[in-house]
Formats: sequence, structure tokens, C-alpha cells
Amino acid sequence: QVQLVESGGGLVQAGDSLRVSCLDSGRTFVRLPMGWFRQAPGKEREFVSAISWGGAVVDYADSVKGRFTISRDSATNTLYLQMNSLKPEDTAVYYCAVGIRFGRRSIDYNYWGQGIQVTVSS
Repeated sequence: QVQLVESGGGLVQAGDSLRVSCLDSGRTFVRLPMGWFRQAPGKEREFVSAISWGGAVVDYADSVKGRFTISRDSATNTLYLQMNSLKPEDTAVYYCAVGIRFGRRSIDYNYWGQGIQVTVSS
């Protein structure tokens, strides 16, 4: 059973860095693509980043490219999102997801974590 648990969120100031993690406690995502999405209050959930099952292929939304880095550790079944130079507009609930295909659409993913709050103050 896939159980995704995010951690590492919190309140930071603009310009700070933060790393969020996603643990697959069911140890089942090793050969599946994974991604990060986020949802700000009053807005639709949006794609942030994706990584192939082997980690060789990554993709980023234009809004985070150059500031965020996605990675995964298959030995610990953990997905990471390193966020640097954070901006107030990065404030959102961040969700990790396991995909049925590598992509940017929510329908490309079939398992979701519970989400974790990231707040960036100006």
C-alpha cells in the first residue's frame, strides 16, 4: 500500500531556503515517476516539479526553475524538493504524488500525500 508522508514545511522569510520531503512508507514507488504540486488559497492546484523513476529526467514549472531542485533517494524511498530563494508567492500547501506516467497534469498521478504547508513571509 502506498502511503506518502510529507515533512519539512514551515514558515520562512523571503530569500530563505527550505527542503520538503516525502516518504513512501509502503516502499512501493521505486520504479514510478513522482512529482510535486502545490495549491495556494483560492487557487487551483498547480504542477511544480516531476522526476522520472530513475531520477535521470526532471521537469520544473517556469515559476520555480532555477530555484527549486527535485531529487529522490531510492534507498530510503524518499522524494525531496529543495527550495531556494523562496518568494511570498511560493506560499502554498505542497503535495507529493506518485505517477502512472511522467507528466505535469494531476491526472498523470494516482497517489497523493496529505500535503504540507509552506509559508513565505515578505
